[in-house]
Amino acid sequence: MRVTSICVQAILLLFALDLKNSAQVDSARPRLAAAEPANWLTYSGNTEGHRFSSLAQITTENVQRLKPAWLYQVQDLNAFQTSPIVVDGVMYISEPPSHATALDTRTGRPLWVYRRAIPSDVGVCCGQVNKGLALLGDTVFLGTVDAHLVALDAKSGHVRWDVRVAEYTTGHSITVAPLIVKDLVVVGISGGEYGIRGFLDAYDPKSGARRWRFWTVPAPGEQGHDTWAGESWKTGSAGTWVTGSYDPELDLLYWGTGNPGPDYDGTVREGDNLYSNCLLALNPDTGQLKWHFQFTPHDVHDWDANHVPVLIDAAIQGVLRKLVVVANRNAFFYVLDRGTGEFLLGKPYAKQTWAKGLDRKGRPIVLPGTEPTVQGTAVYPGLHGATNWASPAYHPKTRLLYVAAREEGTITYRATAAYKPGAYFSAGGMKGIPGVEPSGSVKAIEVTTGQVRWEFPLHSPPWGGLLATAGDLIFGGTNEGIFFALDAESGKLLWSFQTGGPVLANPVSYSSGGKQYVAIAAGRTLLTFAIE
Repeated sequence: MRVTSICVQAILLLFALDLKNSAQVDSARPRLAAAEPANWLTYSGNTEGHRFSSLAQITTENVQRLKPAWLYQVQDLNAFQTSPIVVDGVMYISEPPSHATALDTRTGRPLWVYRRAIPSDVGVCCGQVNKGLALLGDTVFLGTVDAHLVALDAKSGHVRWDVRVAEYTTGHSITVAPLIVKDLVVVGISGGEYGIRGFLDAYDPKSGARRWRFWTVPAPGEQGHDTWAGESWKTGSAGTWVTGSYDPELDLLYWGTGNPGPDYDGTVREGDNLYSNCLLALNPDTGQLKWHFQFTPHDVHDWDANHVPVLIDAAIQGVLRKLVVVANRNAFFYVLDRGTGEFLLGKPYAKQTWAKGLDRKGRPIVLPGTEPTVQGTAVYPGLHGATNWASPAYHPKTRLLYVAAREEGTITYRATAAYKPGAYFSAGGMKGIPGVEPSGSVKAIEVTTGQVRWEFPLHSPPWGGLLATAGDLIFGGTNEGIFFALDAESGKLLWSFQTGGPVLANPVSYSSGGKQYVAIAAGRTLLTFAIE
């Protein structure tokens, strides 16, 4: 039964802390994250996508003393994927399917909760989940699986505005954490398995008015439209369901895009299928495209390029350059000039059997016989990729990018599919390779060479992301519920804790009352840890 009205509820708990004087977060604070390491102000910790904390109270020497500090449990049965936002003693988290909660950072005590009623006919490809929130001024921003963007009062959780981004009955949903860029709230869309036409939006934080939209599948007359055969652009997908990054010096917004639709039958959409499987560089004021780079043209394996772009400055081939680096789902690691999109380096970082390599412009040299067939084709990486949406982490001291890597092939099948709004539109499917046990690892990649410096093996392909800290630690988690800390230089295991539930989220670190904490969602519990 379809729910025809949305019922929302914000409850200010009687025992909440006084939030009347809580500090506001202007758009400059995330760009200066290193100056206030006690907070975690945006999805990736800073706008460059590093997921690095400059806190160093927890170190390689004392991490063995790390103990649980407090826990907070959610009630929904969908996967708990939040990446918390922390500012001035308050932690803001999203909960599945589209809820939000404010917590006391010292105790985990709820300060307010926002609960949203979700229509019963909402369809989301990979579960009704939410990856996080954004904060600007005294307003919290939440995307919902029924494709709304909601602005909440940061002090009370009361709704300030609620706008419909798209129609959920056509398969559109929002699971991504928004990104604050200057005076805009930027939010992506999910629905790549439903044949949506993807886009990236920017909204006014005060009114909720849409300021611009960039369509990731060009219409007739737009650049790139000729890369879609016939009318296939109308159902081209290319979702934008993982948070991007921002460079204030170049004033460019970077965002990855997902698979074309239908997923596995490329015969109905001949061409490169721009701008699917791309990294986009956009003018954040207008949404105008500055450049794009396509990792997997005419993708038929569902290798979304929905990754956090990591922005670094480093010397490559003897020249200091502004770079953007991506460990892509297709098993190649890429280094691009982030001002121009020029391809500088590409190298496999995990097992792949689909490409001979990359040409001088970074285009894959595809091996024949690797596309899906009716009988099925085995290929590495598999459907879930050599990595997935979980965040990498970059450590400025080691100059290494840490990636949650997957060693998993699949047999992919091609079928046919007729588009029906709101229905699955994949045109095929997959299964595991018989007799081959998938595995995973944490890999440390040299950002200027693509060489894997070290590798820490995991029992199964991971779904959780990573965190780097100035204490020279890398935190991550496993499907088996183990939260762990590795030495950032060597990859040696230094500490672990059995959380009791799978880790399907990204860790963060913050400080409260002079004490450093590390937080992670595992199972249906948010856990925080500190030194005793």
